[in-house]
Amino acid sequence: MYLMGFDYGSKRIGVAIGQTITATASPLAIVSVKNKQIDWASINALVKEWQPDELVVGLPRHNDGSDSMMTIAVQRFCRKLHGRYHLSVHTIDERLSSTAAAERVSGQLDAIAAQIILETWFSESIVS
Repeated sequence: MYLMGFDYGSKRIGVAIGQTITATASPLAIVSVKNKQIDWASINALVKEWQPDELVVGLPRHNDGSDSMMTIAVQRFCRKLHGRYHLSVHTIDERLSSTAAAERVSGQLDAIAAQIILETWFSESIVS
């Protein structure tokens, strides 16, 4: 089963693809967000090409676990993903994913963060 992961940001959305058989993920793309308008054509093309079975989105929260303004934006993004693609959309705590991504590589930070979101999903799903 293929999963597509998203690291939502107000200027860029990192995208990664992963598979449950190997529980691995790879950075895929960075989608632009301009004037609060998501480049849905790019996301449409990625979904069409990879045909994921489910979607996973990193959910930002404050360090104490409370919601932030970005949490609300991400929840809206999740509803739009579900409405457009009719796929299950899961969220996972993304705190520190960008920090971990920066430790891995300096380029494609957002796509690497999406990869880490998927890898975290895999590791927590296997444990559950």
